[in-house]
Amino acid sequence: MDQTLLSQVGADGLVNEIVVYFNPETFIPRLIIFVAIIVIASLLTKFVRKSFKKLQSTKRISSIFGTLMRKTINSIIWVIAVIFLLQDLGVNLTPVIAGLGVSGVVLSLALQETIASFFCGLIIAVKRPFEIGDYVSIGGTEGTVKTMDIMGISLTSGDNKLITMSNKNVWGSVIINTSALDKRRIDMVIPVAYNTDLEKAKSVITGLLSSYSEVLKDPEMKIEVHTLADSSINFIVRPWTANADYWTVYWRFQKEIVEAFRANGIEIPYNKLDVNLVKA
Repeated sequence: MDQTLLSQVGADGLVNEIVVYFNPETFIPRLIIFVAIIVIASLLTKFVRKSFKKLQSTKRISSIFGTLMRKTINSIIWVIAVIFLLQDLGVNLTPVIAGLGVSGVVLSLALQETIASFFCGLIIAVKRPFEIGDYVSIGGTEGTVKTMDIMGISLTSGDNKLITMSNKNVWGSVIINTSALDKRRIDMVIPVAYNTDLEKAKSVITGLLSSYSEVLKDPEMKIEVHTLADSSINFIVRPWTANADYWTVYWRFQKEIVEAFRANGIEIPYNKLDVNLVKA
């Protein structure tokens, strides 16, 4: 059989396959099943999304856990839907499934980091070290938690940079959540000169902080002589505020303590060099 005849037979076979596939008696039921699978998968994912949003709104589960589980379940739904669609199209999945057993070992080695991030994501979702919107420091990287999925989280830094971290790196690092509790202590060091009346300086600091409505009465603030430095006596100043008022109080105090010390004749020392000229 020459090449032309082979080509003709191949073309005829393809045409026959197309005619058989689009035969109304078989094509219409297949089309109905195809559409039904898509619709059912869409409805299921919509139901899962609404269910988890409702659970999150009632605080029965954390937003991170809800988002993670919702995306995982929806991915599984669509994988199952694709399998049914391929079967409906007449694709033989037996060789594919058999091949997965062989390639699974190779993939598991190649995707170790991905698999580790997935399971670390589950641990984070269950342990709940932070929520969406919390300000955190993870391994020294700071930012507001913006999103989290099965692979990693994204933070928005204070200067509006988007930071992406894998869940494996997140769970393997020290996590500091400054938004988790409603109160926060401000730690400040205020230096005064060695010739300062220490009780007067303490009184000025106490009076200034006591005038701030944002400073909490309970816990009580601490103001004590902390260290004797080379050129200053340093007070440790530790007022408590609501979490949202932390920086408001910090920045306001840094400005107003300078003015209060000047008004009361209290010197804030700074490094200076004394030069003595000796006449020979």
